[in-house]
Order: sequence, then structure tokens, then C-alpha cells
Amino acid sequence: MANKKRYTTAFGIPVDNDQNSKSAGKRGPLLMQDVHLLEKLGHFDRERIPERVVHAKGAGAHGYFEVTGDVSKYTKADFLSKVGKQTEVFARFSTVGGEKGSADAARDPRGFALKFYTEEGNYDMTGNNTPVFFIRDPLKFPDFIHTQKRHPATNCKDADMFWDFLSLTPESVHQVTILFSDRGTPATFRNMNGYSSHTFVWYNDKGEHFYVQYHFKTDQGIKNLDRHQATKMAGEDPDHATRDLYQAIERGEQPSWTLEVQILSPEQAENFGWDIYDITKVWPHSEVPPMEVGKLVLNKNPENYFAEVEQAAFSPGNLVPGITISNDKMLQSRVFSYHDTHIHRLGPNYHLIPVNRPKNSPENSYQRDAFMRTDGNFGGTPNYWPNSFDDTETDPSTAEPVQDLVGQTGRHTIDFPNDDFVQPGNLYRKVMSEQDRENLVGNIADHLSHAQKRIQMRQTALFYKADQDYGTRVAKALGLDVGEVEKLAGMSEEDRVSATAKGTYGS
Repeated sequence: MANKKRYTTAFGIPVDNDQNSKSAGKRGPLLMQDVHLLEKLGHFDRERIPERVVHAKGAGAHGYFEVTGDVSKYTKADFLSKVGKQTEVFARFSTVGGEKGSADAARDPRGFALKFYTEEGNYDMTGNNTPVFFIRDPLKFPDFIHTQKRHPATNCKDADMFWDFLSLTPESVHQVTILFSDRGTPATFRNMNGYSSHTFVWYNDKGEHFYVQYHFKTDQGIKNLDRHQATKMAGEDPDHATRDLYQAIERGEQPSWTLEVQILSPEQAENFGWDIYDITKVWPHSEVPPMEVGKLVLNKNPENYFAEVEQAAFSPGNLVPGITISNDKMLQSRVFSYHDTHIHRLGPNYHLIPVNRPKNSPENSYQRDAFMRTDGNFGGTPNYWPNSFDDTETDPSTAEPVQDLVGQTGRHTIDFPNDDFVQPGNLYRKVMSEQDRENLVGNIADHLSHAQKRIQMRQTALFYKADQDYGTRVAKALGLDVGEVEKLAGMSEEDRVSATAKGTYGS
């Protein structure tokens, strides 16, 4: 610690580790006693007033979901119980990092959030248009988002911030490869897919449980902008995707998506080649073929943007019987963070706002008072339970199946398996066309060229580790020494960071 400042909490308490949340064993679940994580997320949720700290720019519409495939043996969720069943839905699409006035054409993941107004309460799916994410531990999330925002001194977007963090976080290379392909700039919200990214747990009436990932595949077809088109669109019509969604529905062109799911039994999950809780990885379709479940259709525009789209609040903690969260650490933290930030942004009674109200399963709780209580506050009925004045009772039949927890408390690094380069390499080699690869390299070089050379070297080495041709082409596009990049790629993470510390490679 000589000549270095000690990392502490807001109250001056030393922090022992800022890369791994406390969990029961390496694979979770998280422990609520991790006060550093809770403080960090709690502060992060309150950093912006009043717009969303992420997903600030968005568009939304009403519609419905209809079941087209029988999945009743996997889940007892009522809205998925039979073919033909329809459920009212509200959807919100968004960019992630930009402010409310930012351009729809920005290179950024797109939020893909759905609220199902089921007879068992609201069920929210908070996904993105990419199947993976940049990080797999929530302790890193506030820092990651800070690097995508504005520099604290210049108040401008900063390539050094952006790439410094990513180049020091190798697990991000899969999402970075997707983001800097043309899928990072969808042509419209109608022409992109939506993914749960996280693994969820479905369970049936027998108490059997299964691991599930969702894929909403656009029926309009994938359509993207290249970087030149995106730059032009951002200047000429920064609200193009918002306008497109609204006008398409007004014309009667109802956008739709087909929901497919991937399902693993506990036995299959135990022997699966990838950590099913690692959000930086996909489940290869060749190993887990998707099955069709239903159709999402959007057919009605909001009557008032602020009332419905701006005040819409989604949370992955809004679950219905038959669906619950898995041991995915990122998902578990979002269950806390989303609800917490909505309380900050909209108030503790945000569930009373019409777009958030459980339309088909009225609230019957004992929460009372607080800011913006706009209903009758349950009149003179009891504000505690149990009581002997009303006939409310709990329903044990809705309980989730029990799961064993094994592991020692501590900040564990996820390493099952911890190869962050196989899947992005396969994406580059086997999925992308030559034109896709050419655009990817050009998109990366265009952005990464604004960062310091030492950061360029460190990031390019990660691309090289994913695929030699990938790294070589990026290096050449940036004018870097390919041999030096190859040398860095062969180093340990610690040595690579040390070799590209401040003051090296002409920074």
C-alpha cells in the first residue's frame, strides 16, 4: 500500500475486493450481508435526477402476447398455460448510455422491456437486443456505466474512459464484438431481436424446475445501419426509431416478435459446457435448440408519452408463480436495483401509476402511506398482517421449489469455465460474413483510434486472443505493430496490464 490511497466505502471503511460480490460459493447466490455492494448499487441508482440513469431515451407501445406452443410441462405460469391464451403487454425500447435527448442511431445496446399484465400480477421481462452483456458481476456495473457516460472534467464522451475499462475487463470482449458489429446500430426498434440474456428458472406444479433463456425474434427481419448511415441519421433525424415505431403502428403495421426459449433440465445444466449463470456467454443453439412459445404483437400507441412511456417502470423482480430468478449474480442484483431506482425516480407508490398498475390482479397488500399515494390508501382497513378483521390469506401453493445452497462466503471469481475468448472467436469466424468482419474492424478502428496507444494495444490484444485474424486486422487498421499485439496477447492478464500501464506505448 506504499504511496497508494486505500479504497474505502463512503464511511471510510477499507474495501477488501471490488471485483467480486460476496456469494455462497463461486456460483452464488449473492449474500445480502455484502454492504459494499448494496452501498455501491444504492448510490449508483440515485446518481441522476430525474431521468433514468440508464435507458433514458426510449419509445413504447401497447400490445398483447399470445401462446402458440405448449410449455405447460415446464412452468405453471398461468399466462403460458395453454395455446391461444392472450395477455395484455406494454413494451419499451431504449438506448442505454445516452441522455433523453441523445440519438436513436447511437452505437449502444438497446433495451427490450416487457410488462405482462397477467391474472397473477405483473410479470416484467427486462432484456436487451443482445444475448450477452459486458460484465458478469454487479459490483462492476456502476463503474462500467460511468465509462459510457461523460468525462467528469470535460463533460464529453471519452474514448480513453470507454476503452480503458473494457480493455481491463476481458469478459467484455464477446459483447464488444456484437456491439461494434452493425448490430450495434439497429435500423429501427422493429428490426431487432430481444433477449432475456439472463437465465431464469421455470417450475411446474410437480415442483420440477428448469433453466430458461428467452429470445424474441423480430418478424420484420434484422436490419441495421452501418456506421456512416448511423452517423448521418443521428444528425438528420435523432428520433428516427421513436418516430418509426409510432408511425408504423398508426399505419396499422403491427410489429411482432416470435418468442423462442432454450430450456435445460437441472441434469443437463450440471453437465453443460458453459456456466449457465454467466451472462457474458450464450447457450449455442446447436447444443440447446430453441422452441417456439408465442407471439408478441404491438398494436396501440401511447396516448401520452410521459404518462405511459416515461413513467413505465420495469423490474426483473416482478415475477409470477411458475417463474423465478436463478443464481445469476447480475440478475439477483437487478432485482434489488431496479425496484430501488424506481422508488428514487418515481416514488414508493410508483406501482399506482396506471401503466405500472397490476390491471388484472388488484393489489391487496399492507403497504400504506408515503409520497404520491393517489388511491384511497385502503381506507380504514388494517395496515398489518396477520389480523382478525379481514379475510386475507397467503397462498402456499405459489411457493417456489426449494434449492440447496452450498459454498463458503467470500468474494469469488467466476471460473466455470473462465474462457472469455472462445465464443467471440466463434462469432467472428463462424457466424459473421466477410462483409460483417470488414464492418466490425472498421467500426472498432473508427472509435478505438481516439484512445491512447497503450489502451489500443491492450484492447487489440484481447481481440487477438479471440481470433488471430480479428486482432491482426484491428491492429493494422490502427497502425499498430502486429508483433507487439501478439506478444501482449500471449501474456497473463496481470503482465498485460502492467506492460500497458500509463507511460508506455507512447501514451
